[in-house]
Amino acid sequence: MRNTTLHGVIEAFTTEAAGQLEAETAAGAEVPFELVDTASGPRRPGGRAGERGGGRVPLYCYRPLTGTFIRERLGLLSALPSYAAAVRALSGLDGVETYVRQRGEARVPADPRESADAALRAFLTAVFAERSEFGFDFERFEAAYGELERALYDGRSVTSVAAPLLGVALDSETREMAIAEGLSLVPGDLLDDLPSEAVWGDGEEPNVLIVLTAPADRDAPAPVSVARVRFRRMLTALRLFERGGYALGPIAWTRVDTGAWRAVPLGGSGRPRMVRRIAAAQEDELRAFCNLVARRAPHNGEISWALARFEMGCERLAPFEALTDYLLALRALLEPEGPASGRLAGRIAAICATPDDRAAMTERVAHAISLERAVIGGLAPAHPGVDALVDELAEQLRALLRDVLCGHLGSDLCALADDLLAEAAEASADRPPGRESGRETFA
Repeated sequence: MRNTTLHGVIEAFTTEAAGQLEAETAAGAEVPFELVDTASGPRRPGGRAGERGGGRVPLYCYRPLTGTFIRERLGLLSALPSYAAAVRALSGLDGVETYVRQRGEARVPADPRESADAALRAFLTAVFAERSEFGFDFERFEAAYGELERALYDGRSVTSVAAPLLGVALDSETREMAIAEGLSLVPGDLLDDLPSEAVWGDGEEPNVLIVLTAPADRDAPAPVSVARVRFRRMLTALRLFERGGYALGPIAWTRVDTGAWRAVPLGGSGRPRMVRRIAAAQEDELRAFCNLVARRAPHNGEISWALARFEMGCERLAPFEALTDYLLALRALLEPEGPASGRLAGRIAAICATPDDRAAMTERVAHAISLERAVIGGLAPAHPGVDALVDELAEQLRALLRDVLCGHLGSDLCALADDLLAEAAEASADRPPGRESGRETFA
């Protein structure tokens, strides 16, 4: 087995499909049959020329049309929880079309997802060929999976790169969370032969590993540099998705096919401060968000620069040390005139707070700004609650960046804030005397 990640995803889908098909037959659905003339009986004495079978006694048997039965239930099978992960794992692999052709399909779809869907249908047909019962058979599955891998990776190798993704825990029922093509999150104790220092950290649970599986020609260089980029993108998406102290372990491990794992440096990315558990109900949302960030993350301009400063702040050892990083990012987005203008606090509040809460937020942001001098001077916070104030600022920055990348806000946040402030000023000017915030005042 070269690709343990693909093997696990396909096995999970096949197991669920077996259960669904068994439920169908238990409910009364019948597998269609065809009558096959084996023409293998003994020659009848005195057989005449032209007699069927060249003079042999025709023998017949019934052969289950498993492929037809499966094809008629593709709607049910595609609704299984494991189906989407299996399609994602196959989509884009170069050998999928070869496998579909080898399994006798007359037409191979050009669309990668449709081609992967055809491969899954052909794979199930191979596993349950000529059977009228659908219990999961491990030996038949392994034989069919071996055929699939030979078609996918003939003449090619599979390189795996794995690194601890710290600050994250998966749902107890999640064996693997596929993120994108070749990229997934896996509990460390489920990967074969991985060194213990990669699997276990300071806690009682195994590390969650981010794993890249990439097929390549055997003489091609190992995709460690590709893994570094994709791992960092995943880290960025997590930091934008939900507050947490996420980090990558400094060491990754890589291997070719089923060879030995070897350590490679990955680089530092901060220190985890807490653990966030990804519930099973959140997985689809997180997966979609990670793919959106990978597509839309800017590579230059103010948004890109602000995002980089936000991540620098996320990697500081303490929130107070990150204050200047967050303020620099916010000034790039909302204060092009420079700090002397004093407009940052009001603009943040205009976008991030409701009209009734703008004054309070403006005051808290202004207080955070006033603490920057202490950071620059290397002074410790003078009173408790400063870390919480900095965390609030980080949350406002996270919300702005996330909404811009998702398309909920335009990239010109400064113009948006000024428009909101102008609308509020006009509304205040139009308010009748003696009324404030919708309440009458009496002398």
